Amino acid sequence: MTDALYLADLGADPAPGDLIEVTGDEGRHAAVVKRTRVGEMLLVADGAGRAICGQVIEASKQSVVVRVDGVLAAPQHRHRWTAVQALAKGDRSEIAVESLTELGVDRVVAWQASRCVVRWDARPGIPDKSAKGVAKWQAVARAATKQSRRFRVPAVEYASTDNVVALILDASLALVAHEEATVPLAAVELPADGEVVVIIGPEGGISPDELQAFEEAGAKLVSLGDGVLRTSSAGVVSLAQLQVLAAQQGIQGP
Repeated sequence: MTDALYLADLGADPAPGDLIEVTGDEGRHAAVVKRTRVGEMLLVADGAGRAICGQVIEASKQSVVVRVDGVLAAPQHRHRWTAVQALAKGDRSEIAVESLTELGVDRVVAWQASRCVVRWDARPGIPDKSAKGVAKWQAVARAATKQSRRFRVPAVEYASTDNVVALILDASLALVAHEEATVPLAAVELPADGEVVVIIGPEGGISPDELQAFEEAGAKLVSLGDGVLRTSSAGVVSLAQLQVLAAQQGIQGP
């Protein structure tokens, strides 16, 4: 089984023989919950793409100390994958964030679409909940990063429809998953590099006004298949297809 992964500060330039101390919640989890012992091998990542592997040489109730045996780095890709995920009720949003992280998404944007049942935006008598919501999604992404042994924690942001339009304008390619689209995602030609944005609507669908704004900004409507997917699975299917396309078109590497 792959060595367990924890997130910690690796310093400026870790090298074999250096000592890395995992403290705080991560250290306590390793030492107390997982009962890590001296002699065990661990992976420690900084969440930004760097990691080390090494043997635990000290373990207390608050931390573990790892001696660096090797320095690792996340694979470099030509594309930056951004998933714009509409807010969903229940645990659907968290399921989407978890799965997208496991697949290697670079950024997750929580979108307050007009037809979302869940509301994070401020309304009369109701305070803004976006900061709390983003923090929850960040925690899910962090846990999924560790579970999937990835070295990079995806960024999590909150966006209004106007913010999403701005993302589309800045992207190398922007796609909207839509059940009425006639072009399959598998037929899309990817750019050689840059940011690729895929937009996933809420369970109530993307409104005509939102769809018009996205298309006018340059987004393309694409179909993910014959059926209508849940919002929690549509983003995962989209990202998986995009990664296959990148490999097929020979533009997956650095």
